[in-house]
Amino acid sequence: MTSSEAALSEFRRQKDAYFASGRGPLRGEALGQFTGLSYYPPNAALVFQLPLERGAGEQVTFHTSTGQTSTGELRQMQLFGTVLVPFPEGEATLTLYAQPGEDAPGSLFFPFRDLGSGSESYGAGRYLDAPTFQQGGAVWVSLDFNLAYYPYCAYGEGWTCPLPPAHNWLKVAVRAGEKLA
Repeated sequence: MTSSEAALSEFRRQKDAYFASGRGPLRGEALGQFTGLSYYPPNAALVFQLPLERGAGEQVTFHTSTGQTSTGELRQMQLFGTVLVPFPEGEATLTLYAQPGEDAPGSLFFPFRDLGSGSESYGAGRYLDAPTFQQGGAVWVSLDFNLAYYPYCAYGEGWTCPLPPAHNWLKVAVRAGEKLA
């Protein structure tokens, strides 16, 4: 096992422990029956370090009437930029978001759906938190799809979850991160 696989294994162990503790999204019977989340095996081909093309920083509102949240609650985000991801099956331009007013966030939010959504993973999509870093005077982002996770609304009611916008619906199956049992 490589050091990155060991770190991923430890991350998953800690996440399962957090969910089992009752501090996560599980409640009632679901919490009592919890034995751990299901994950794809680690996939090094789905780990990327990519330059970020900064956007104009326009505000985006995720809300139910446009199909962009799981409840009626509005969520404001800032369109921070795009990256060109060289998936083995072909390139895709993806949009990443920040909290409003963040000029130099340490991490960006990436909601996405893929061809496995609904059959292999949660139907509404998954999320990635994408750390940013400086390289050569430019902002770069780390996209590790092995860390892809379900929004809390996948586990029960009472959570408002931004849904992936159509431009982040991938034409490939991303077999990394959390999956259906």
